Amino acid sequence: MKQIKIIFRIQNALAIDKFLNLFVMKRISCIVTLLTFIFVFSSYTLVKSKKGIEFFKGTWLEALEKAEQDKKFIFLDIYADWCSPCKKLKRISFKNEAVGEYYNENYVNIAVDGETKEGRALIDKYSVRSYPTLLIIDYHGNLRTKVVGFKKPQILINFGKRIIP
Repeated sequence: MKQIKIIFRIQNALAIDKFLNLFVMKRISCIVTLLTFIFVFSSYTLVKSKKGIEFFKGTWLEALEKAEQDKKFIFLDIYADWCSPCKKLKRISFKNEAVGEYYNENYVNIAVDGETKEGRALIDKYSVRSYPTLLIIDYHGNLRTKVVGFKKPQILINFGKRIIP
């Protein structure tokens, strides 16, 4: 009888050990799967977030030169850091994929802070009265059209199509 109890205890110990190993392996498998999902999802959102308007990194004069070289019009966003509609425009409309496709293909895009020296000169030149002001300008610096305030993505595309259908 003592031998049967010992065998029974050994079998129980082996079963518990097997169960624990299986439990740990499942847990590790779940963690690896979760980490893989997080990595793939974060990579996807990083790629997706790059869609939208790509703004020229340079001065206004450099943007004019680039527009002349590329034979394109300029899409100019004059904004202020403290401006709520400006922030909403950047967060929603400028990051929209369709908006980015249209403007990146057809315009040299530049955003200028209206409260910098360069921005104040542009405000005076183009009679900007409020933020955000969106302007389309030819590569000679002539104003073609402008609009003020937040615009939903499709409205922003329609604004650009006033000049380039």
